[in-house]
Amino acid sequence: MDDELNVTYISLKGYVEVNKYRYVYFLIIFTVYILIICSNSTIVYLIMIHRNLHEPMYIFIAALLLNCVLYSTTIYPKFLTDVLSEKQIISYSACVFQFFVVYFTGTSEFFLLSAMAYDRYVSICKPLQYPTIMRKTTVNILLLLAWILPALHISVLAIASAESKLCNVTLTGIFCNNSIYQLQCVRSRFITIYGVVGLLVFAILPMLFIIFTYTKIFLISYRSCREVRRKAAETCLPHLLVLISFSSLNVYDISIARVESNFPKTARLIMTLQIVLCHPLFNPLIYGLKMKEISKHLRRLLCSPKII
Repeated sequence: MDDELNVTYISLKGYVEVNKYRYVYFLIIFTVYILIICSNSTIVYLIMIHRNLHEPMYIFIAALLLNCVLYSTTIYPKFLTDVLSEKQIISYSACVFQFFVVYFTGTSEFFLLSAMAYDRYVSICKPLQYPTIMRKTTVNILLLLAWILPALHISVLAIASAESKLCNVTLTGIFCNNSIYQLQCVRSRFITIYGVVGLLVFAILPMLFIIFTYTKIFLISYRSCREVRRKAAETCLPHLLVLISFSSLNVYDISIARVESNFPKTARLIMTLQIVLCHPLFNPLIYGLKMKEISKHLRRLLCSPKII
């Protein structure tokens, strides 16, 4: 029975001792979770109900924010339970599922940011061809690819991890990320090679495509009139800010699994909290404030006069 328990359940050792302040931390984290759900859902709702926001750029933004809701809902309920618990444990099957959703949404975000970059490139560099290229069918295909390809890729890693033999039941984190590979007795060569190929195809290549696309946009905008430069700055800057934020956090997430366990626990926790707290709030903040049309509808929603 003990052997089965040790194999089935994983201890999360990334938490610091909170003692009597656990209810305060619970309230803070719960408030953040509600803010994440409400802020992301509000912008998605605005995009859905306003016809002038039924454009490819805003549809991709809505998909990106839905990813944030899914990601947060996978992390926060367990996170809140652990804050109140004396022992932080999770079944290995639930851990693998959490791993799947975390990296599915992350990989999907790179694809969606690439789709946004392509949309802006066509809009600014080929405005006359925009209605022909960015048709509803094209948008739907890009959305399907942004969700289906990451799901298929990460499911292979999740299944391989689920079938791996475990020799360690202590995870140095607060949720299941790529540190689960440290639990395995032997690092599978297939998982290693497949993961490197996936990193190249699903992260590095989209990043290079985004950099190339925005470079073209800025070169063309620089040689164009002020109106084109203004449009480029208005619509591209929010995407670039989100890309920089997301990429920085992913570099940490990818590298942390390579760092030995003597890395300071508090520093590790603070950096991990940047991923689960800041980024899901950063996206709706940037798009809500920096995208002119969304900001306009958001102000109307929040400041609309009461009908007596």
